[in-house]
Amino acid sequence: MVEFGEWLYEGVLKAVPHRHFTFSIPKILRRYFLYDRKLLSELSRCTWKSLKAFLEIAVLKQEATPGAVIAIQTFGDFLNFNPPRRINPHCHVLCTDGAFYESGSFRVAPPLDTEPMEKIFQHEVLGMLLGKGKIMEEVVKLIMSWRHSGFNIHCGPRIQPGDDEAMENLARYVVRASFSQERMTYIPDESKVVYTGPRTGRARKPLMRWSGMAAMCSHVPNKGEQMVRYYGYYSNVCRG
Repeated sequence: MVEFGEWLYEGVLKAVPHRHFTFSIPKILRRYFLYDRKLLSELSRCTWKSLKAFLEIAVLKQEATPGAVIAIQTFGDFLNFNPPRRINPHCHVLCTDGAFYESGSFRVAPPLDTEPMEKIFQHEVLGMLLGKGKIMEEVVKLIMSWRHSGFNIHCGPRIQPGDDEAMENLARYVVRASFSQERMTYIPDESKVVYTGPRTGRARKPLMRWSGMAAMCSHVPNKGEQMVRYYGYYSNVCRG
C-alpha cells in the first residue's frame, strides 16, 4: 500500500487539483458481479464514461481530457458475508478536478453537483447489464420507479497540489486489503473466529467455517485480473 501510494503520487498524478469519488450500485444488481467477475471491468468503464462526460461539460470543451485512476473494490466493512451480499462492487476514483487540453494546459472544474453524474452513471450501468443480457427491461423499470435508485456517487473535498500526505493516504486507501487479520479473534473454546468492524471497534460478527472462507475467497481476483485501471490523461498511452 505504501509503495503504491508513493509510486502513484510521484509517477502518475500531475500537480493539479484532484478529488476522490466513490461510485456504488444498488443491492439488487450486486449478485451479477459475484458470479461474473468480468463485469467488474465493465463497471470501471461505466464509471470512467460518466466522469469523462460530466467533466467535459463542466469545463465547456469536448476535446478536454480528465485523468483518472479507478480502483475496483468488492468488499465492505464485514466482507459481505451472505450471498448475494457477499460482494459489494464499487469504484474508488482519484480524478483530476478538471481536464487537460491538447496543449497540456489544465482547466479546473467549477463546484460539482453529483446528482447529474449519478443519472449518467445509472444510464451507463443499466445499459451495460442490459446489453450483456444480465437483466431485463422489467428490472430497469423497477429501479427507475424507486424514489432512491440505489446508485450513489460520493464526492470528496478538493485536494490541492502539494498536499503530499493527503494524496498518498488516499492512494493507499483505494488499494487496501479486503480484510484485516488484526481484526480476527480466535475463540478456542467455541472453535470460532470473530471479525471486528473497523469503525466502532464494537460491532462483531462470527466467521462461520465455510461461509467465512467463501466470503474471503469471493474477493480474490482471478489470474491476470486488473483491479486498478488508468484512464484519460493518466492512461498508459498518454503517459507513454
